[in-house]
Amino acid sequence: MLEMTLLVLILVIAVALVFDYINGFNDTANAIATCVSTRAISARNAIIMAAVLNFVGAMVSTKVAATIGQGIVGAKDVTQTVILAGISGAIIWGLITWRFGIPSSSSHALIGGIMGAVLAHAGFSALHWHGLEKIILALILTPIISIIFGFILMVMLLWICRNHCPYFLNKLFRRLQIISAAIMAFSHGTADAQKSMGVITLALLSFGAIHSFKVPLIVMAACAIAMSLGTAAGGWRIMKTVGKDFVKLQPIHGFCVQTASAIVILGAAAVGMPTSTSHIITSSILGVGLSKRLSAINWKIAYHVVCAWGLTIPAAALMSMIIYTLVSATLGK
Repeated sequence: MLEMTLLVLILVIAVALVFDYINGFNDTANAIATCVSTRAISARNAIIMAAVLNFVGAMVSTKVAATIGQGIVGAKDVTQTVILAGISGAIIWGLITWRFGIPSSSSHALIGGIMGAVLAHAGFSALHWHGLEKIILALILTPIISIIFGFILMVMLLWICRNHCPYFLNKLFRRLQIISAAIMAFSHGTADAQKSMGVITLALLSFGAIHSFKVPLIVMAACAIAMSLGTAAGGWRIMKTVGKDFVKLQPIHGFCVQTASAIVILGAAAVGMPTSTSHIITSSILGVGLSKRLSAINWKIAYHVVCAWGLTIPAAALMSMIIYTLVSATLGK
């Protein structure tokens, strides 16, 4: 029995790192799509920059990991099978949305996946509803804040630059956009890699390998490397959707989007609140687009993105419930 439990723990860790890898290539677009679409930097160099800074950002803090690992369910209420099913459900949904080029939320998918597996295992009473309220509230409010930030920052920049030559502005903001993209990539690492850190630490705590919720350094490094490798693989489908199809962007718009998004993500990470990088960057683009005119936004794509957002938690939860039922039946648990 111990050997089987250990085997499942190893499988949980492996699947969590796969999730981090997929999160990396799924969310590459979030950090660099706008600067690539405005030709501020080549796609190859942008991906290398994002991969390195994702790694650095992932090693900075573990506050978000603690929120994910302790805010949804307690270690005593989960098994390795529950965590395995939760991550697997999130991965499947992430691959589906990636296949169709829709920027969905890995955060929502992971939370939905864990919730679904816990519900299948122990019912509603096992969930930490107070912690979930905070997590879900943060995931709802941050896109709204991003729209406002993107809109206000864009209006301010347009007013400041109103008397300057467009050629000069494009040249200036192409350079500034590289800096803002670098900050965005760093902030992505601080927010997204920590989610897998939280899940792996929860699995180790449930197994008894550690005695308190503290993310081991080796877990931090493994998750940071997995996300960096995924980022290096690139997310070309979603990069096109975010960077070109949603709203046509100039360098000043791209700089504004990345700056507004990085501010929101870093601010949330500082207080340990998980955010959806996909939601925030897309919302910032929407805010910037609204500063131009309503017709500047491809509302058909906006509709598809919003639908994916709304479906993510229940869809990932349903998938993880099915996976938990199948795996637990196979393992006799």
